[in-house]
Amino acid sequence: MSRIAACFERCRGAGRKVLIPYITAGDPDPAVTVPLMHAMVKAGADIIELGVPFSDPMAEGPVIQKAMERALAHAVTLDDVLEMVRRFRQGDPDTPVVLMGYLNPVEIKGYADFAHSAAAAGVDGVLLVDMPPEEADDLLVELRKHELDMIFLVAPTTGTERIKSITAAGSGFIYYVSLKGVTGAGHLDIEGVKKRVTGIHELTALPVGVGFGIKDADSASAIASVADAVVVGSALVKRVEANAPSAEAINQAVSSLLAEMRQAMDAA
Repeated sequence: MSRIAACFERCRGAGRKVLIPYITAGDPDPAVTVPLMHAMVKAGADIIELGVPFSDPMAEGPVIQKAMERALAHAVTLDDVLEMVRRFRQGDPDTPVVLMGYLNPVEIKGYADFAHSAAAAGVDGVLLVDMPPEEADDLLVELRKHELDMIFLVAPTTGTERIKSITAAGSGFIYYVSLKGVTGAGHLDIEGVKKRVTGIHELTALPVGVGFGIKDADSASAIASVADAVVVGSALVKRVEANAPSAEAINQAVSSLLAEMRQAMDAA
């Protein structure tokens, strides 16, 4: 069983929902990332989503775009991100890590090299925003050789037949984008999210995580009441930016928000 599957099973058994924080690797400085990953686990994170810096992050709002720019100012590459995961694994053999990013760096590295290197570093899953399932066959072959999960996005506008094709190709969990727009935007319609998550559950046994628009403990709690996992990104990245250049202040600010979310989700 993969670390991601084991995490969802363990949380189900404990009667709790999975909390998945996102940060951009190398933001605001490469030295911050690994200690921050450990701090997030201590604050209640179950899975870590680690953003791979990219110059044209089309799905991201301004908060994460700026985080990507700060990381790229330090010339953080995909190989650097894999090294960060490798160092994280030295102190944490259990918490799943999902790389979230865009296809270009993976194409440049090559599918076989990427899958081998990611697995060797301790990566558990990959989410490439601009890789649709109908074009993913070659990459999926390489990822499956190394038991890496390929996580796909489902949007509010995704039709039933396409959801079937997405869930057939994907593994680990399904990432439901709760809003029409980019990360950090909009207002959550909890009833709408519930209806869509229920519909996805009717088509797949994979867990469903919900992201985009989750800003605080109340919104995390609300999403936890209708989904298997809560994904939070921009709200954390804002705290990273606000507390740079102090690594200690970043860890405290991010951990504080995650702990509040964890408490609210568990109470729900």
